[in-house]
Amino acid sequence: MVAFPKRFSWTRAIEFKYNILVQSIKQILNKFDPTRDKYISREFQSYGIYLAEELNDYKHRGLYIRLAKTMHRSILEKALSFVVDSNAKNKGALFMWKLSQLRKTPK
Repeated sequence: MVAFPKRFSWTRAIEFKYNILVQSIKQILNKFDPTRDKYISREFQSYGIYLAEELNDYKHRGLYIRLAKTMHRSILEKALSFVVDSNAKNKGALFMWKLSQLRKTPK
């Protein structure tokens, strides 16, 4: 059993945790940028949106976010550089094709 010091106060401990976990509205609003932080809270989401914008395929941004979350970044960057250098009409399809080619190649 844990022995607490004589001066230990549960109310002070709860108040301390509350002050650490809860930020003031002023602190939250100072950090918030509505143009950048609208719905993106993780790095892989940001990279997925970046992929969708580079490929001019914003309709399938959820797919690119999932790829950014699950696949290794180097493979995605190689496929993206291949597509950006090309003159393809459908860059999203070319990206997916190149991605499948890179996944099939042995390491």
